Amino acid sequence: MEFREATKADLQDIMNVRFSVTENVLSDPSLVTIDDCDDFIFRRGKGWVCEVDEAVVGFSIVDLVENNIWSLFVRPEFAQRGIGKQLHDLMLDWYFTKTQQTVWLGTDPGTRAEAFYRKSGWRHVGWHGKEFKFEMTYTNWFQLKNKEV
Repeated sequence: MEFREATKADLQDIMNVRFSVTENVLSDPSLVTIDDCDDFIFRRGKGWVCEVDEAVVGFSIVDLVENNIWSLFVRPEFAQRGIGKQLHDLMLDWYFTKTQQTVWLGTDPGTRAEAFYRKSGWRHVGWHGKEFKFEMTYTNWFQLKNKEV
């Protein structure tokens, strides 16, 4: 497994991973485009990918403009291998070097993603539309990271 910052050459592979998932599926796939992905990675924040045998199998993107985790997805056949956790940690480590603003995300209730974020120390703070809204503070992130060491 190789983890690295996303490049423009990764955009189609990122979209393919996004459309491969079986949870948190987009109700209308046309609402998320390659141009959106490009904007969030290269103008609004940053993205990372995980490659296995030179194929992108997971990615994460954080948005500094809205202080939001825009996406974190892993191909279903690569789930439960620690890929999501490493992408998550890379993203939050970078995010909190750029700002101390609380970061938030939304995810569907009752999913593996919800369980993942709870286990990773995110605090459920309410709803964002039909999704659970979670937050991570700067202080909480570094307290969690120091416990792992």
